[in-house]
Amino acid sequence: MKKIIIIACFVTPLLILGILGLTYWTSHNTLVKLDVACDTQLSEIDNMLKRRADLMPNLVNTVKGYAKHEKDIFIGIAEARAKIGSAKTVKQKSMAASMMDSALSKLLVVVERYPDLKANQNFIRLQDELTGTENRIAVARTRYNGAVKLYNTAIRQMFKSIVANMQGYEKRDFFEIENPADKEVPKVDFAT
Repeated sequence: MKKIIIIACFVTPLLILGILGLTYWTSHNTLVKLDVACDTQLSEIDNMLKRRADLMPNLVNTVKGYAKHEKDIFIGIAEARAKIGSAKTVKQKSMAASMMDSALSKLLVVVERYPDLKANQNFIRLQDELTGTENRIAVARTRYNGAVKLYNTAIRQMFKSIVANMQGYEKRDFFEIENPADKEVPKVDFAT
């Protein structure tokens, strides 16, 4: 009986340490996967925002031929493109995307005044590409926010929160449109 008690005294702490080690290991690996998923989805948003920003000079050049006097709008688009290129944090990227949405909305209002422009084949092609890109941005935002939701939930769960604090995992920001007036997706349908 004494041998069983002595063995239990040694085995029980080892068993507890093993369970704690396994819990730490699985929690850490889960947090790493969720963190990488957030980075991957944010990268997808960056790609789509860059794609939209790259389409803008062609769109602007097409519109400029018809609306030379709309200089302020073209400057606004150039500034928005620069902001997207220099944004580092999720909040900065979100603000830059909102700025581009606003500039694009103003450009589309100008386009409505020029029926010949709406019939221009180059403009129609660019409009189609822009529509597709806007849809991709919306999907990328949704996926990113879903990944952030899973990550933020995990770092608050029992045991994982301990590992998260030890490893320095912090809450991530959702990709939100900053200006409530910009929450509407710009209408890019130029059908007459």
